[in-house]
Amino acid sequence: MKINRITIVVFHMLLFPIIGCVPWTKYRSMQDSAKMYMNERDELKKENIMLEMDRKELEARVQKLENETKGMVEELQTVINERDRLKGDYNILLAKVNDLEKAREDLIRGNVTEIRRLLSELQTAQDNLQKKEELLRQLEENLDTKKAALDELSYELEKRNARMAELEKILETQSRIVQDLRNKVAEALLGFENMGLSVTVRDGKVYVSLEEKLLFKTASWEIDANGRNALRRLASVLEKNPDIQINIEGHTDNVPYNPSGGQLRDNWDLSVKRATTVVRVLLESARIDPKRLTASGRSQYLPVDSRNTPEARQKNRRTEIILTPDLSELYKIINKY
Repeated sequence: MKINRITIVVFHMLLFPIIGCVPWTKYRSMQDSAKMYMNERDELKKENIMLEMDRKELEARVQKLENETKGMVEELQTVINERDRLKGDYNILLAKVNDLEKAREDLIRGNVTEIRRLLSELQTAQDNLQKKEELLRQLEENLDTKKAALDELSYELEKRNARMAELEKILETQSRIVQDLRNKVAEALLGFENMGLSVTVRDGKVYVSLEEKLLFKTASWEIDANGRNALRRLASVLEKNPDIQINIEGHTDNVPYNPSGGQLRDNWDLSVKRATTVVRVLLESARIDPKRLTASGRSQYLPVDSRNTPEARQKNRRTEIILTPDLSELYKIINKY
């Protein structure tokens, strides 16, 4: 998997401060690998937005098909009513023709003028009858065409509805999984809310946000006892949900990092270092497949509060653990159509 290879690259990149100095070219290569991961993550977010747009577009198209079907049914009923009316007129004319034929036979030996009048009336009736028959034939053909179009439209509507039902079922399942996971995480971390921890659901994912004061000291990447306790509880939940992908994002404020020992250079390094520290604590606390984890740093460039105040900077100094459910079934349905 691409994400796994990126995880390994970022992991090795972040180990270089412990092992020792590395050549500048290798460091640049590791930086490029980290950027590739960030680009792939942005692409995943775009795909999620496109999926939602695709679902809304499909709903609009289904609504349009339903409206067209309703119009076709009404038009079909109008044609049927017109056909029945013409049949009634046809039967009346036919009876009149039969009466005139009988009258002609009765008067065949009578007044010639009356006979001519009756013959003219008979001819007019026959002409009208022929016109009615032709109109009736056209209406029958139009009715058959309308029925065929209605059948085709109904079939297309059934296909659209089936796809919509499949998508809605997958999305409902995903939403339920995400909500259940959120409840489990919140229950496991009960008691840490007032210590700088929050659990929310956004864009179909569970976000566990831990403020700096819960995990680290200022400008440090060493996790204190309270932070380790919270991560151990979270690791226990993640171990029991093996289909959930885990992304740890480090975030800093906009105050430049002041290196004191040479291991880290700036806020980028600090945010990544904190993310990898959290990864190690999770792996040490439970049996979690390392392939499920991704460590990344966002430095100061994704703040939750853009104001340049002490309170805003405190909010921005955080670590976010993003839990994503398996979307493979949803992608299979989309690719099938």
